[in-house]
Amino acid sequence: MMSGPSGGAASASASSALHEQGAASPPELLGGAAAGVGAGETQYSRMVDGGGEGSGGGQGESGHQSVVSFDRMTVDNERKRSDRFEDDDCMNSYAPSIVSSVLTADEVSDKKGFAIICLVILVGDMCRGIFFPIMWPLVQSLGGDTVTLGYAVAAFSFGRIISSPVFGSWSVRYGYQRTLQISVSILALGTLLYAQISNVGVEQFLILSQTVLGTGSGILGVARAFCADVTPMRNRTTYMAWLTAVQYSGFTVTPILGSLFVKLFEGRGVDGKTFQLNQYTAPAYFMTMMCALTFILLTTMFENRHRSKKPSKKKSKRLAAKEKASAERTMFGLMSMYDACIIGTMLLNVATKGSIASFETIGVAFAETHFGLSAAKAGAIVATCGSVGVVSLLCLGHLAKRFTDVQMIMGGMVFMVLGVLSIVGIEEEGESPTWRYVFAIFLIYSIGYPIGHTAVVGIFSKLLGRGPQGAMLGWFSSAGSLSRMVFPITSGYVADMADMSIVFMILSGVLGSAVLFTFISRDALTTLSA
Repeated sequence: MMSGPSGGAASASASSALHEQGAASPPELLGGAAAGVGAGETQYSRMVDGGGEGSGGGQGESGHQSVVSFDRMTVDNERKRSDRFEDDDCMNSYAPSIVSSVLTADEVSDKKGFAIICLVILVGDMCRGIFFPIMWPLVQSLGGDTVTLGYAVAAFSFGRIISSPVFGSWSVRYGYQRTLQISVSILALGTLLYAQISNVGVEQFLILSQTVLGTGSGILGVARAFCADVTPMRNRTTYMAWLTAVQYSGFTVTPILGSLFVKLFEGRGVDGKTFQLNQYTAPAYFMTMMCALTFILLTTMFENRHRSKKPSKKKSKRLAAKEKASAERTMFGLMSMYDACIIGTMLLNVATKGSIASFETIGVAFAETHFGLSAAKAGAIVATCGSVGVVSLLCLGHLAKRFTDVQMIMGGMVFMVLGVLSIVGIEEEGESPTWRYVFAIFLIYSIGYPIGHTAVVGIFSKLLGRGPQGAMLGWFSSAGSLSRMVFPITSGYVADMADMSIVFMILSGVLGSAVLFTFISRDALTTLSA
């Protein structure tokens, strides 16, 4: 009669010992990251203990066996999940402040910061887009020609060339907030200088103000590095597309605001000795207010962060194979496959940005001389097609599920070639139908450039991997800015000495060569960006 109770006590004692052993196992196996899981399971095992003691020793032991089995299953799951993160190289992709809380993120981890970054990008490119409809009339009012226009457009990109690598390095050294505050302050100075062009009345002052505006807007590399910090690699192209959509809106959609200011202030306004408000100065003062608003948001709502990367303890087979492929020699042994892909994507950036810059330079003048369109109407057409291009960018995530980055690069540039060729051979002062101009702008601004160029940016960021990208993306932006400087000046000279059709034929050759390079290098680009 007394054997049952004594047996139950022995069973309870054994159960207690087993419980202590099982409760201690999760922290030992999982480390500090699993301590919370282990504590939760300890509470559960005690509940099973109570049931075991009340119902007999045999059930108590089986109850503990099930708890220990559950613990091991959790350990295996944690190990698998950790391996998956190391294989995707996602664990080290975030800043230290969010590593512990964002482990399985498929979206932006700092949404407020990402939104403010988008605003900075928008303001920077609005300083180019909103002046698009008034640039050519302003140059004419100063006594300039298409060559002057080419230098004015190139000056903006020259400023970016100077500042992009510097801002990229500063973002790593001093953090994003201070870097962006400096850039927005320079932008505000540039808008105030632009507002004084009519007072000064010389072409060189226009070029100076454009240079200052370009210097302040050289934060594309910084913005893309921030995007790389707060997004997972597997969705990188999608979020880069969002950034590009905002940037694209800045210089293709906001010309409609410039056209609106032309309509409102043409032939009217305030004409003082030091303060003038007309079709040329109103957009500049509007942008000054936008810069002030952006600076306030950066100061009060943007959380500063510094880029840091912890060394990975484990190197997956996929990463090892990728490193082996990147080290292979190419170009007659002159450079590694990785270096060739980096330089190649920079040249693709040059081809796409340079081509769109040529249209910015001669687009309005071409519409006036070959189609009889006013500057306001030409700006409205570009803005409308640019709006469609923003929609294309927002849909890029769906395209990325069906096509690779390489395929989107080739497809986008093919559309650009078709758009350029569609207006080759149109005679000046002829009765050319307006739909041909609209069709060309649609292919270039709505489909070709937004998809092709964004895929170039995405694949370049993937090639860089998970390290700090601020400096390299700064040089990437400088390469694009260099093309925005060289192509407009060249286009201005060619259009002045020969014919605009020659410009378009040259652009077709450049874009066609870029398509050929992408096709030949498709396997290497796909492997190294995986």
